[in-house]
Amino acid sequence: MAFHKYLGDSKMFEYDKHYRECQQENRPFIKAKTNPLHNNYFIQMDMMTCNYELSKNDQEKLEKLIQSEIEYVKSNSNHDFQGFSIDKELVWVDGVSSEHADSFCISLYDLTHKNLN
Repeated sequence: MAFHKYLGDSKMFEYDKHYRECQQENRPFIKAKTNPLHNNYFIQMDMMTCNYELSKNDQEKLEKLIQSEIEYVKSNSNHDFQGFSIDKELVWVDGVSSEHADSFCISLYDLTHKNLN
């Protein structure tokens, strides 16, 4: 079975299973879930499942990615971006458009994965 870079709109037991797989594979845990308040995505990346922490440079790259998404949401939606947080072990973003959720999650994974090898 292939490893999934992230899990989206799943049941809690599926997230639990994916979390354990991430621990075993030394990979970040990334999940995306539709926020029913605005129908955009709440995306979370947890680094506790791997032996890597986000560097300041990584955090700056993530902030640029998030700022780009904020501009997109502001110009293409009647919903406000709900916020985000970035630190060395946890990233959450609330308001990622459904059009960009997949590529956003893959970008998160790719940023961290290059540093795990």
